[in-house]
Amino acid sequence: MKRIAITTSSFAQFSEEPLILLRRAGLEYVCNPFGRNLTEEETIGLLRGCVGVAAGTEPLTARVIAELPELKVISRCGAGMDNVDIAAAAKKGIKLCSTPDGPTLAVAELTLAFALDLLRKVTQMDRGLRGGAWKKQMGNTLKGKKLGIIGFGRIGQAVAAIFTALGADIAFNDPVVDSTIYRKMSISELLSWADIISLHSSRSGGECSLLAIDQLRKMKPGSWIINAARGGLVDEGALYDLLKSGHLAGAAIDVFEREPYDGPLKDLDNVILTPHIGSYARESRIQMEIDTIKNLINCLNE
Repeated sequence: MKRIAITTSSFAQFSEEPLILLRRAGLEYVCNPFGRNLTEEETIGLLRGCVGVAAGTEPLTARVIAELPELKVISRCGAGMDNVDIAAAAKKGIKLCSTPDGPTLAVAELTLAFALDLLRKVTQMDRGLRGGAWKKQMGNTLKGKKLGIIGFGRIGQAVAAIFTALGADIAFNDPVVDSTIYRKMSISELLSWADIISLHSSRSGGECSLLAIDQLRKMKPGSWIINAARGGLVDEGALYDLLKSGHLAGAAIDVFEREPYDGPLKDLDNVILTPHIGSYARESRIQMEIDTIKNLINCLNE
């Protein structure tokens, strides 16, 4: 019997349907036993002898792929392939697929939640009240704010639609996407224009952050930044400095250069930090997992 591996730590937690699909297809499966993201060595060990993987964000590097001669399909439970060495996979004839539609609404709604929380300082006042301070802080409304979206794929466009409905003014930057509805700007122009910057792009590659100190300084004094896309898109040290100095009013960060995150942003009161939960809405998660298995089965049957 052919065997596949499931590497995401919470797979099928809310629905048995993905596993039922595997059993109906006559596929044996092994699951991530660690309850966390896998290392290279753990990935090799779990995937050894498998023809396919329902992949999370574990490192599917050239070294890992080279150790897995039977691997035929990498089916990513998520939109991005940042953790996969695509060239190494292509060289070995491994088929790649992902679930770009599944997380769209969940990430877009989380972005809205972050924006409203930052503008009304909900989390800040919650912390204060729990610490014994009954102190009201003046906030802002979303209507009329300028939202700059970096990365205008499915999620970026969904964010634009939601914020437009609430009265925000939208512009975006994307090297490969155009729009007849929204304005397209250069990065520099967008950063200096926007009240809120929201990141929805894939990582640009290498160790270079998309937004380093020089770019972040171009943001308007008192503006906000949201990253629910990829860790490494923002220089976390530079972000800390600009938040602490007050140049930036606040930030909401769901993804980090190193996860789990344990850095200095935790010490700032004007930052919302969440543990990479962009797709963690029950409905979206179930659909992503079902699509992941359907993609895997279809690729194996081709």
